[in-house]
Amino acid sequence: MAKYQEVETPSINLLGTGTVVKGNITATGDFRIDGTLVGSISSKGKIVVGATGSVEGEIVCQNADFSGNIKATVSVTELLTLKSSSKLIGDIKT
Repeated sequence: MAKYQEVETPSINLLGTGTVVKGNITATGDFRIDGTLVGSISSKGKIVVGATGSVEGEIVCQNADFSGNIKATVSVTELLTLKSSSKLIGDIKT
């Protein structure tokens, strides 16, 4: 019987428009926020805040792409992209 090693593929997660989450999120894969998050989010992947998305708290990730409203402390280890529609109030560490 042949043995094989399963490769763990990172998941893609979504917080949809009209959804409000109060609390902390930890993810190993990518995460897209089109709703509202009040709390912190930490991801080993990419965090995308869409045009309708809003985050108030703390963001820690590898890559980030912001189009919505962010009122947070942001720590990104690689690439941070701020689109023209984004509004960011807070500290940035890259």
